[in-house]
Amino acid sequence: MKYRHVFHAGNFADVHKHVTLLALIRALSRKEKGFLLLDTHAGRGLYDLQSEGARKTAESHGGIALLEAATLEAARHDHWPPEIDDYLAIVKAIRRERSSRRVYPGSPMIALAAIRPQDRAVFIETQAEEHAALHRLLSRESGRIAAECADGYQRIRHWLPNSERRALVLIDPPYEDTTADFRAVEATACETLRRLPNAVVAIWYPIKHERDTEEWRNRLISRLPKPPDEARTPAISSDLWIHPPDSRVGLNGSGLLILNPPWQLAEQMANWLPILRELLDTERTGGATVRSLP
Repeated sequence: MKYRHVFHAGNFADVHKHVTLLALIRALSRKEKGFLLLDTHAGRGLYDLQSEGARKTAESHGGIALLEAATLEAARHDHWPPEIDDYLAIVKAIRRERSSRRVYPGSPMIALAAIRPQDRAVFIETQAEEHAALHRLLSRESGRIAAECADGYQRIRHWLPNSERRALVLIDPPYEDTTADFRAVEATACETLRRLPNAVVAIWYPIKHERDTEEWRNRLISRLPKPPDEARTPAISSDLWIHPPDSRVGLNGSGLLILNPPWQLAEQMANWLPILRELLDTERTGGATVRSLP
């Protein structure tokens, strides 16, 4: 059976990923010139949290539901991050537009709520059923939005380099075949930077065992093409785990590797990530870290 994100929609990893995605879009929007947003594994775009699959796992109860409940206590935080408010406001607006509190927006809907008229977006999904749902969702969007049923890894070659010469590439595979996907992610990240050296690349990855994760990140960084006049491509990692990262019990945490991170992103993450951990790690067995990579 093919991976179905509806089983995991709105969980702690989605919260981590979507808060970060929004922060990246806002950072790129500081410049007036438009950019291309390219999502290699877009999914269906919108999920029903009351569907059989979502109710079976109830993972959203440990993600978006916890965060929404926490907004009632937000005044108690001395430094409540605007990035979390931004994310929650967009989720609320999409639910209001759809007249349903039971839906959760995937990355395409989150992105479309934030990009500007001068920006473009391409959402790629390989599963025909998921793509059909995404296509219906985006059918009323303007010509600056495209939804493709294709291999997101391969389509990088078609879309980059782009006319804007600025891009945000989100690589978020299901890791159904963990070894194959990790290798494909490495190759795609390298190809992206060969074609557009200044592209901002956001790679989501599961944290199942700390040592394996560290080895993979180091290997990817070592393979990246060197940018002009720089010793290496700047990179930061943002890890959030709610179970001990070496427990081998399944999905312990959520990681994001950001290549060519925007200015001050790491400092901003250092403010909001501990609060996400505080709110989502209800058993107090996890942790969070933001760091630059060598």
